[in-house]
Amino acid sequence: MGEEPLIRWDWIARGLEDPIGTALVQHLQLSLIPIALGLLASLPLGVAAARWRRLYPPVLTAVNVLYAVPSIALFFLLLPYTGLTVWTAVLPLALYTLAILVPNIVDGLHQVPDHVRQAATAMGFGPLRRLVRVELPVAVPAVIAGLRVASVATISMVSVASMVGLGGLGALILREGFNNRFATPIIVGVVLTAVLAFAVDALLVLAQRLLTPWAPRRGKGRA
Repeated sequence: MGEEPLIRWDWIARGLEDPIGTALVQHLQLSLIPIALGLLASLPLGVAAARWRRLYPPVLTAVNVLYAVPSIALFFLLLPYTGLTVWTAVLPLALYTLAILVPNIVDGLHQVPDHVRQAATAMGFGPLRRLVRVELPVAVPAVIAGLRVASVATISMVSVASMVGLGGLGALILREGFNNRFATPIIVGVVLTAVLAFAVDALLVLAQRLLTPWAPRRGKGRA
């Protein structure tokens, strides 16, 4: 890289829209879609595993086995079927979130006190209404905790998708940075990945507070 400065601010200014802005939007898309799909898939799995406890061990084993498969291997296995589309990254990343979300959903539902369930039943709540109106709201903190871990893990793993020709900040790091022996895109890609993870985590914390207004806050709890 010669005597060039570590960060070229002029390159950043010229590339704010493209390639930096384009890579950031692609990274956000490749991160949020699998997180949403993983949550949609893990909710019925978690509810079923909490309701029928014998189902939990095989479900947990299956999602952990999937999580143990290297992401790059799954990307290449899907390439002949999905091509260079977002689904090549979205499907494996969504499967990985199950190993985090399913146990958290099960734990959250197990934390619902029996007397709360009995009170809801005494008020005339059927199983589905009790689940939606009582059990899932009580399990929200555990579910959000799992989402926070899954989101940070997914945002970091999306960078690997650049190795199979997909975009995102990983492509900025690999193509613009390493391939050209240019430090600025590497630093920008790493910093933006971290900022994106912190931003999504902060939004999930805010969502938890909005969804659980009844939960005690740290400052109020000490007071």
